[in-house]
Amino acid sequence: MRSCMQTSTPFRLTLLALALSLAGCAVGPAYVRPEAPPSAAFKELDGWVPAAPADALERGPWWQLFGDPLLDQLVAGVEVSNQNVAVAVANYAQARAAVAQQRAALFPTVSLNLSGDRSGVRSQGADNSYRLNLGGSWEPDVWGRLRAGVASAQAGLEASAADLASARLSSQGELASNYFTIRALDAQSALLSRTIAGYERELQITQNRFNVGIAARTDVLQAQTQLASARSDALSLARQRAQFEHAIAILVGKAPSEFTLAASPEWRVTVPEVPVGVPATLLQRRPDIAAAERDVAAANAEIGIARAAYFPNIGLSGSLGSGGSRVGDLFSASNAAWSFGLSAAQSIFNAGAIRASVAGAEARQQAAVARYRQTVLNAFADVEDQLSATRVLAQQQELRRQASEAADLVEQQIMNRYRAGQVGYTEVVQAQATALNARRNLVQVQSDRQTVAVALIQSLGGGWQAGAAP
Repeated sequence: MRSCMQTSTPFRLTLLALALSLAGCAVGPAYVRPEAPPSAAFKELDGWVPAAPADALERGPWWQLFGDPLLDQLVAGVEVSNQNVAVAVANYAQARAAVAQQRAALFPTVSLNLSGDRSGVRSQGADNSYRLNLGGSWEPDVWGRLRAGVASAQAGLEASAADLASARLSSQGELASNYFTIRALDAQSALLSRTIAGYERELQITQNRFNVGIAARTDVLQAQTQLASARSDALSLARQRAQFEHAIAILVGKAPSEFTLAASPEWRVTVPEVPVGVPATLLQRRPDIAAAERDVAAANAEIGIARAAYFPNIGLSGSLGSGGSRVGDLFSASNAAWSFGLSAAQSIFNAGAIRASVAGAEARQQAAVARYRQTVLNAFADVEDQLSATRVLAQQQELRRQASEAADLVEQQIMNRYRAGQVGYTEVVQAQATALNARRNLVQVQSDRQTVAVALIQSLGGGWQAGAAP
């Protein structure tokens, strides 16, 4: 039986004599990375042919794949001004300080004390007393408790680094999605502006036809209704745009009143082909997976800390001091005094508290493993969702384009027939409404393709690599 395994209480005191010879004996379990749910390939990758090279997301910021200089500038503002990212940065600094604090416990502590007193009796006068003492203490890490604490803190630091990367990726992705939504709203606003101008002309033509007795009063009323509805839709788009503009202002750390994003009706839709690779790469590229795995490592180290309580705490101490009635006496060899001590403390009875602490640490480690595996499963599902959406939206865009072109032709033909007196104005209204909806649906599916591309990049980790320093 190994000497550093749990022993019964009557024999624990015998470990004191062997303490120094057992330096380096660790009672914690060796860490083994949890096995992730196996997945050989993504289901939705069937027929997927990425055009970009496989290392595209490692060669530069992922948002540059969309080729929009203004987007590049806005995302750069997230890095320095976003408050959620600032919180994650502070948390990382705190975790780094915790590692330094745990490492310091591995080394001796040294203290220097200097004191001076003056005391006496009224009838006998006063005496001076000076004392100089140099002391030190050290707790040898016999059972690996301190090293387990360092390992736990280091794992927490690495998890914090992953959390920081996750906060950055989340804020950057949200900004990119909001930006593309605004550009789609700009395109729809420009489309509605042209449509409103056309409705205004049609209303004037219908009014002229009514004035000369060619058209009915209902035709004028229908034209007015359609024009007012289009103008109302334009105001709704303006309201939505303002809300997304305010959201971007917050993401770049500005008050909404201090941020304005100029309209850009000439929308150039760029949907990059995102390299996907094999599912195993997610284990290194997703910050949330990396953070979950590091939480398992920290929980594993906590088991060692809990088990170390079965064994005695051993300490070494020493001091060198001098005293006298004058300051000069402090440096006299004849007044020097020294001491050296070895101490050990062991809990004899605690009603199973240590055993319960170890069981709790083991349960926490099992829970961390389960959370890690669930995070991996969620990541696989996230990528599958985005791959499916990417494929479907590409097909929908082509169908929406065909529907829009057909609706435009129907609108023109119905208008010509109305002017020739072959159909009523109701058919014109229906054809115009259908054509407008088809155009707006085409713009919307183009915007959806861009936002899904952002979501896919996020689900793939945005090019972040496990273990990368912030």
